[in-house]
This record gives sequence, structure tokens and C-alpha cells, in this order.
Amino acid sequence: MLDSLITSKTRIKLLVKFFSSEGNVGYLRGLAEEFQESTNSVRVELNRLSEAGLLTSGENGKTKLYRANETHPFYHELRNMVSKFLGLDQLVEQIVLRMGPVEKAYVVGDYARGIDSGTIEMILVGRELDLEYLDFLANKTYDKIQRKVSVTVTEQDPEEVEGFLVYGV
Repeated sequence: MLDSLITSKTRIKLLVKFFSSEGNVGYLRGLAEEFQESTNSVRVELNRLSEAGLLTSGENGKTKLYRANETHPFYHELRNMVSKFLGLDQLVEQIVLRMGPVEKAYVVGDYARGIDSGTIEMILVGRELDLEYLDFLANKTYDKIQRKVSVTVTEQDPEEVEGFLVYGV
């Protein structure tokens, strides 16, 4: 969906990086290495997104760090679009509605860092969850969103999670 609206693959990668999770930051050379793109193509898109007000930047020593502009009027809409592009909205909805008493669902790993690696890692917190359905869902999800799903189930909320909460009761 997003790739049919936005033709620049570098711009899509930047939007996913900055709008998939709050607090994601990046700098030019690091983003170029992460995306395996030239620094020039990344710089052009960073400048365009900054000029549009979608990204803000600040200095950290000699390094210019970029992040999503959370005060931009389209910030929440872009977060929703990126979530739909990644398939997270469908995935969370299916899991929460049919798994049983899910208390919390976290996205961790690459997607939490804004990297569209093809594997979505999740942690589900809850008791008496339907693990058979989880296996079925993990296999069917690839057909729908073209991303592998790896889910860890726990009964207790993890002390610290390097990721973000996508569902919580």
C-alpha cells in the first residue's frame, strides 16, 4: 500500500524507521549502512522529509541525528500508515481477538528499531492462551503480510522490554 503511494524505496525505509516506533533516531552514515544505500540518496530523502517538517534534527557532537517530528499534524496518521504497511495492525488484531486473554503484546527486535527485516518478533503476555491457534496464525500470517512472525509467550510481564507496546489492557 505505502509503496504504491510513495515510489522512493529510500523514503519508505526512512518512514518505516522513524514512524514505526517512538524514539527511533538515526544519522546519515548509519542509515545508509542500515539500508545498504548510498549516503547521497539517504541525504536527499532526509532533506525532503525535514523540509516537509516530518523529521527534526539535532546535533550530537559532530553527528546530526534525525527523528520523527511528533508535533507534526500528520505524525499519528503516518504512524498508522506505517503500521498498516508492516501488517502490525492486522497481526495484533487477529492475535488479541482470538488468542484468549492477552494482557499485553510487544513488538521487539528489528521492527521495534524500525528495520523492515521480514520477521516480526512479538512477546505476548497472558495466561491460558491458545497456543495451537498461535501456531496456525504464525503460518497464515506470511500469506497475508509477507512477513514471518516469531512469537514468545509468557505469563508474566517482562521486567524490561526493548521494543514497544502495541496492545495492553
